[in-house]
Amino acid sequence: MPAPDELLIGLVSISDRAATGAYDDKGIPTLQAWLSGALKSPWRAEVRLIPDDRASIEKTLKNLVDDEHCHLVLTTGGTGPALRDVTPEATLAVADKEMPGFGEEMRRISLNFVPTAILSRQVAVIRKQALIINLPGQPKSIKEILEGLRAADGQVTHTGIFAAVPYCLDLIGAPYAETNEAVIKAFRPSSAIRHP
Repeated sequence: MPAPDELLIGLVSISDRAATGAYDDKGIPTLQAWLSGALKSPWRAEVRLIPDDRASIEKTLKNLVDDEHCHLVLTTGGTGPALRDVTPEATLAVADKEMPGFGEEMRRISLNFVPTAILSRQVAVIRKQALIINLPGQPKSIKEILEGLRAADGQVTHTGIFAAVPYCLDLIGAPYAETNEAVIKAFRPSSAIRHP
């Protein structure tokens, strides 16, 4: 069980080749590095590297939420149109509620770079007390989607999806998560902001 103020985050990389050791997984190290810079609150990760197999994905997501009591689960990979890409189906199968705004915004951010972003099928859902978000497998895309886009002078031109994550976690009963505003500024209504 996580400590009362500790955010427990499941990190799941979904890749046949990485799961068999054919190449080094880049998704989980990218997520760990980004979260280390983005979160000011205490957090800990539960890490899983699994193949593109629907039963394995469903079992892993259920384990992280139901048994490990993760508040947030971030998956990478398996969200394209290829026959082996079944992450969205597995995620929806374990969901209590779908959160379609996350998928819409992830595709909108990626469309700034490639027209094939419309082929992405990322989804986000609530299962019990946890938010589960499917992210792409490419490290550059993971960072862009979470953090958003910046102009050459460093000014944010398109806010990343993680800006909405802390307040969503508040609403489902997770610990209060504070972010490093230089990386991503969390948005909350003024009534939901806790002052030190």
